Amino acid sequence: MKEACPNIESNLSQCTCTYSACDKTGLCCQCVAYHRKMRQIPGCFFTSEGERSYDRSYKKFCSDCS
Repeated sequence: MKEACPNIESNLSQCTCTYSACDKTGLCCQCVAYHRKMRQIPGCFFTSEGERSYDRSYKKFCSDCS
């Protein structure tokens, strides 16, 4: 059985991901692990505009930050 995240409320109050179908919202450890496995960057690392593109690629991240 999975243990509940003790930081879920704090995480949710700071989460900037707009992908409403995500089952990892507020579960930062799971989110980071998932995107790392997929060779992507989590949405919360992007600017607001970059996050809304839903393109989590390294290339998009680099262009979003420049």
